[in-house]
Amino acid sequence: MLARQPYLHSKRFTLMLKNVLLVLASFLAGILGAWFFAFISQNEAYHLSDTEEALDFGFRTSHTEEYTLENFTEKPALPARAEPESFIAASENSTNSVVFIKNFSGTDSRRYSIFDYFFGQGGPQRSVSTGSGVIFSEDGYIITNNHVIDRAETIEVVHRKRTYKASLIGADANTDIAVLKIDATDLPAIKIGSSRNLQIGEWVLAVGNPFNLTSTVTAGIVSAKERQINIMGGEFPLESFIQTDAPINPGNSGGALVNVRGELVGINTAILSRTGSYTGYGFAVPVDIAAKIANDLIRFGEVQKAIPGLEVVEITPELAEEMGISSLDGVIVSHVIRNGAAENAGMKINDVIVGIDDNPISGKGSFEEALSYYYPGDKITVSYRRDNRLQKSELMLQNLLGGTGVIKRTFYTSPLLGAKLETVNAIEKDRYGIESGIKITSLTRGYLNDLGLGEGFILTRINDKQADDPEDVGEFLEAFSGRLKIEGLTPGGRPFVQTYTIR
Repeated sequence: MLARQPYLHSKRFTLMLKNVLLVLASFLAGILGAWFFAFISQNEAYHLSDTEEALDFGFRTSHTEEYTLENFTEKPALPARAEPESFIAASENSTNSVVFIKNFSGTDSRRYSIFDYFFGQGGPQRSVSTGSGVIFSEDGYIITNNHVIDRAETIEVVHRKRTYKASLIGADANTDIAVLKIDATDLPAIKIGSSRNLQIGEWVLAVGNPFNLTSTVTAGIVSAKERQINIMGGEFPLESFIQTDAPINPGNSGGALVNVRGELVGINTAILSRTGSYTGYGFAVPVDIAAKIANDLIRFGEVQKAIPGLEVVEITPELAEEMGISSLDGVIVSHVIRNGAAENAGMKINDVIVGIDDNPISGKGSFEEALSYYYPGDKITVSYRRDNRLQKSELMLQNLLGGTGVIKRTFYTSPLLGAKLETVNAIEKDRYGIESGIKITSLTRGYLNDLGLGEGFILTRINDKQADDPEDVGEFLEAFSGRLKIEGLTPGGRPFVQTYTIR
């Protein structure tokens, strides 16, 4: 056993030496591998960049010119890509055209005590809400949302730290668009783009004043188009929203949605959120709709809505199966107005509209958007399927009174009555089967409210005389005393007859 010890020590030493050499070799191999990977990565990154430039300029991908600093500074600018390197130009082209809007609408509804005069706000204060707007023209016209200026007693516009008193030119609850006017010239009007050419996946910026933080810019993409989220008011709500994931928060309403060139493509309007703040879903009115509404309000004081004389519904899988429809694209005619454009063109209930002129119709949103660009008196070609056969009809669009010309609806506003009176339109006449009538709108505390007549009530006869002129009806009610008989329809369409004694 003692004679074999030198051999064992020698063997252990040999094994130990082999292990050390193996570890050393592995270490050196790791260093060489890391160096080689870095070398390959640097060359690969260069070639990818070089390939992109070669493709952009139409060169062959085998282009191998070595660029120096001088080469890079002298190269022509790259053409616009789907993903811009920055949004600097778009921000510079749009932020100066977005304004801050203050809506002063009466006194705050909170309760006050005498201590508020010493330790609080000094008594009841005017309620102030804020939003955004977009400079539409150099001479002071501004587009915003109807809900931004709703119930305003005074409106102020802040631009470049200057404050202007604003007047309301007109508002449209159907699209949530309003137009203001300030006394200023040479304003930086925003450049108008095209929402119809906007693509899903395209980069957009939301510019506005969220949380009173002026001139805020956020970026995202167009997530969808022609969205309907059922938030609009008005008699004929038009919803065909651009959906975006560009962060939009309270205060952004009425601000600009712009493309990467800084061109206006939408008016930011709404968010879907359980918290009241941005959660990934923002919606904007397409600029092609907003601009048409704004121009109508500026030129006529009234939106010139063109109606085809029919009503439509979405095609659901259940309706498609019931009617034997193979595609879910299009809309189904659910009602045809008597003596309207559609009836005159021979269209019927259950016709499936698939196109208007050259525009394919995918659903109710695209149907309403396509119609929104036309004026009463315009002729359109409607493509539709009946019994699975494609047909076409030419319609002459009508105005809300059933004619084909530009209209300016008649209103009568009375503080004593506490309401605005207006003539009923052709669709309401058809819906309720009446020849004429006067509708109560903008109802507040006053005479009509005391009589129990609600918002949207339609007066058809007063003391057995037909009601057809808002001014005549308003002046008669303001001055009348004695026995008053009112006939009409409730907002739900139920007949109403009531006799009052007015002193």
